Amino acid sequence: MIKDLAQLKALQQRLKASAEAAAKAERERREREREANLFRNSVGEVMPLKAEPRVPLSTPQPLPIARQRMADDEAALQESLSDEFSIDTLLDVDETLSFARSGIGPDVMRKLRGGGWVTQDQLDLHGLRTDQAREAVGQFLRHCVKRGFRCVRIIHGKGLGSMNKKPVLKSKVRNWLVQKEEVMAFVQARAADGGSGALMVLLKG
Repeated sequence: MIKDLAQLKALQQRLKASAEAAAKAERERREREREANLFRNSVGEVMPLKAEPRVPLSTPQPLPIARQRMADDEAALQESLSDEFSIDTLLDVDETLSFARSGIGPDVMRKLRGGGWVTQDQLDLHGLRTDQAREAVGQFLRHCVKRGFRCVRIIHGKGLGSMNKKPVLKSKVRNWLVQKEEVMAFVQARAADGGSGALMVLLKG
């Protein structure tokens, strides 16, 4: 009997909770409806705005800037070497056609002639045509500057294998080197390093 009474009370509680929830939902619904009516009465009748036809803008987009190509062109321009340039019209050189920029003292030149600088890399131009040699010199100097090399050797040959037995590249290489700002000085190599067929080149540090 007690068990049945407990079940009855639980059922009554559930029914009461359900009724209260329904009443609460009804009150909320009426409140929302009242607020909606109040808004409509305050605003009155409305008419949608007439939308004007839209014309898509066709603003021309700026052309992309080929920055990498510009950088490559600038690098190529800086590395370009002219065969029309003559060292004889610009600088005074000694009997061995050595060269030193302003500020390079005689002690530095003596050290360069005497092999006092460690040769960190070299370029051999044997077998190359003039245009190939010119490009090779530009690339070689750029490589050496990036690596931080100070003293390098460029072998242009003595011309013994040429048709007229004259060193074709000897004067050209000197003219090319003078055009490069990173070249601070150069001298004819010692006999052990190639003699008149090579140059020892001092680069900007």
